[in-house]
This record gives sequence, structure tokens and C-alpha cells, in this order.
Amino acid sequence: MTATETLSLAEIEALAFDALVKAGTSAENARPLAVATAMTEADGVASHGLAYIPIYAQHVECGKVDGQATPVVNQPRPAVVTVDAATGFAHSAIDLGFEKLIPLAKEMGVAVLAINNSYNCGVLGVHTQRLAQAGLMGIGFTNAPASIAPSGGAKPVVGTNPFSISAPDGEGNAALLIDQSASTIAKSEVMKHAREGRPVPEGWVLDANGQPTTDPEEGLKGSMVPSGGYKGVGVALTVELMAAAMAGATLGSVASPFSGTAGGPPKTGQFFIAIDPEATSAGLFQDRLADLVASFRDQDGARLPGEGRHAARVRAAKEGVAVNSALLEKVRALV
Repeated sequence: MTATETLSLAEIEALAFDALVKAGTSAENARPLAVATAMTEADGVASHGLAYIPIYAQHVECGKVDGQATPVVNQPRPAVVTVDAATGFAHSAIDLGFEKLIPLAKEMGVAVLAINNSYNCGVLGVHTQRLAQAGLMGIGFTNAPASIAPSGGAKPVVGTNPFSISAPDGEGNAALLIDQSASTIAKSEVMKHAREGRPVPEGWVLDANGQPTTDPEEGLKGSMVPSGGYKGVGVALTVELMAAAMAGATLGSVASPFSGTAGGPPKTGQFFIAIDPEATSAGLFQDRLADLVASFRDQDGARLPGEGRHAARVRAAKEGVAVNSALLEKVRALV
């Protein structure tokens, strides 16, 4: 049985913050990333939580991400906010962007935020959830280094490219949260299996020749299996259009990997759409949303997207999070 240690969310945030600062990240950039790390652990998405801190620290030290970067915010059109992340962490760029995006969406009814020259934003749903908590429908896209080949091909051209939609419940929470990648599984899960020396299930990855494999190392050299076949490729392409082309960011086909130290900053992008439901629904949004949610919950055993994460979050706030002891030792060694 794997040894674990239970940490509070505050302890997870403090540990992540200290490790990032020690690696050369400014306090201003480390704090939003540490907060997101704790939120991710609370949601039960361990592959994107503390497990990423050693990678972030390594990337600050090697220059793949600028831990001292100062994002530059602009408003080129009345309902458009842009942020140049300056090859720094996406989290601080998103924070600064949201400071303008949220009030702007409430004023205009809809507003967008485009971020370029950015780095891995972690769990995308962490960010769209914040828009829902502010009373807005949040839609987010983020592109990633290429890992999915086109239908009929074997060479990756687009990333796992997740999208996320979070709907407000009118009481400061997210009523539902959709957060999914274009691949059958997130690439970080394959990386986690590779680090732990465990095979991956069939259907997750293909080797460099486009053949199915359960070897995570061979899968990382090859490509991810798109969710739903050609439909997953379509989702990945849609996200690439939104997060890379619309944001003026680097395409996944030429972006440097989020893993390892080679290649310099990836300079990928994020794109968020924030909508005030009251501006579009004639005051009927919450009623329609309640009916929609009820249609799921009325069926025994049916699950609503985001319910698992919400339950984990409530539990983590009370009981803390069980973290792998070997991982904790590795992260604590960075402080």
C-alpha cells in the first residue's frame, strides 16, 4: 500500500509557494500558482497538483518559464482584454486578466480574455470555476505542445488541448463544471505513470509508429489517443484556433514540451469568454439551469460534470488531502 501523509489545503499552498520561490519565482507569480495547486489537490486531480511543483521548479531554473516575469495587460477593444504573459506562468497572467475581464463582462454582457507567450495553466477548470463564482458563465481554452496526430496520420500536430465550461448557480458557486481534454486521458496522467514505472491502460497512447501500446515511455514518444476518434481531433483543432490562433500564441506543433528542459519557453496561449447570463436569458437562466441539473440528478446513479470534484473539495476542506509520501519528500527537498 502506498504511504501517504495528510496535509491541509493551507499546508499544500504554503509548501508549493515556498518551493516555487526557492526555485527563483517571484512571490507575485508563486502565489496564484500555489493557490491553484491547493485547489487542484482539493479537487482530487493529483496529477496536476503537488506532482507538478518539481517540474515547475526545474523549468524556472532552466529558463523554460520566467519566474520573475511581469505580465502586460491591454484592452485593445471595449470588450477585449489581452495579456502578454512574457514567457511567465499562466496563473499570474490569468489573475491580472480576470481583474479586468470580470467587471467588463458584467458591464458589457460578454467579454473575452486572450493570453499569449504563456506556460502551462494547470487544470483549466480551476480558472473557469472562478468566473462562475463571480456569477458569469465561464468558457476557457488552452493549447499545449503537440501530442495528438490527425486522423489517418501518426505525427502529432495539436495538443491535448482542453476546454472548460463553468456555470454559475447564482449563490457564488459553480452549478456545474465541464473540464475535458481532446485526448482519452490527460497527458499528465501518462507522465505520472512513466515516473512511477507503471503501464498505462490500452487506448490511452500510441507509439511513434501509430500503434497501440501500454508502455508510457513509448506513448510519450508517440501520440495521445484522441477521445472519440476524429471527433477528438476536431475538439483539439477548435481549441487550437481559440487558444493559439485567436490569442496570437505559438501553435502546439512548434511549441516546446511542457516536460523536460529542452526547447525554451513554449509560449502557448489561453482564451476565456465570460458571459453574464442575465444579459442573454431574460432572467430565465437560473430556472433553466436548475431544470437541466435536475434532469441529471433525477436519475439514480447519473453524474453531473463537476460533482466528483465538488465532493472532493468539500471533503478536503474538512479533512485535508492524502498526499503520496515519496512525492512530499521530493517537494520538501526543494524548500
